[in-house]
Amino acid sequence: MTVNLDTLQASLVLYGLNALYAILLLAIGWYLSGAMQRFVTRVLGVTHRVDPLVTVFVASVTRYAVLAVVGIAVLQLFGIQTASLVAVLGATSLAIGLALQGTLSNLAAGVMLLLFRPFHIGNDVEVAGKAGKVRSLSLFMTELVAPDNTQILLPNGQVWGAAIVNHSAYPGTGEIKVTFPVRAGSANTLANQILEKLREDPRIDDRANAAVHISKVIDVANPTAPVVELTVSATVKPSDADAVKQRVLDHASALLAAA
Repeated sequence: MTVNLDTLQASLVLYGLNALYAILLLAIGWYLSGAMQRFVTRVLGVTHRVDPLVTVFVASVTRYAVLAVVGIAVLQLFGIQTASLVAVLGATSLAIGLALQGTLSNLAAGVMLLLFRPFHIGNDVEVAGKAGKVRSLSLFMTELVAPDNTQILLPNGQVWGAAIVNHSAYPGTGEIKVTFPVRAGSANTLANQILEKLREDPRIDDRANAAVHISKVIDVANPTAPVVELTVSATVKPSDADAVKQRVLDHASALLAAA
């Protein structure tokens, strides 16, 4: 078998140049996709009428669309006919769909979340056993930020298929009430100390009306150490209720231990 060195050299040069062009095209396409994503985000953000969740989603779709166009251009650069490629993909679409059914379900769930919008950027939510503030919604993932500033990434399929508790859906305040038993002799002192700490908490909406009082007598069988029940009440934002309750309980426990 005779090898034509001139033909081989020409082929290597041709495919080598095509490879360089492909790498350059991919680099330019990657840059353009990011630039288009930023441009769409800026344009939609200027109007102040488009929900930030929609802005993030549309910008993400724009980036993937640019990358898809660049991918087709790279394939054509190597002489691969896109019509033939579509025919091949059509023949294997069933297998691909079965293999990626989890990913495709996440994509479909992302579209449903965008359409119905059960939450918005910045909302405090609980979903799929996780709690945090919504930061972004992409094609496949929902990003939350936990109270301790931890990133939580949830597949959209889990978010759409689970109960969503949105603490920011309705404006207003909620009331917390925490009760615990104390000895009657130290009840007034503990109540004043807890009230002082409670009114220092900036999460209390109306700190002047926060109250700590003796709600009832629990046990008077022992005259030397009767037990009463203290009730702490305050108004807070619904998203801060659990954190304020925990703070009250921690402070009360520390005071009781010291007493």
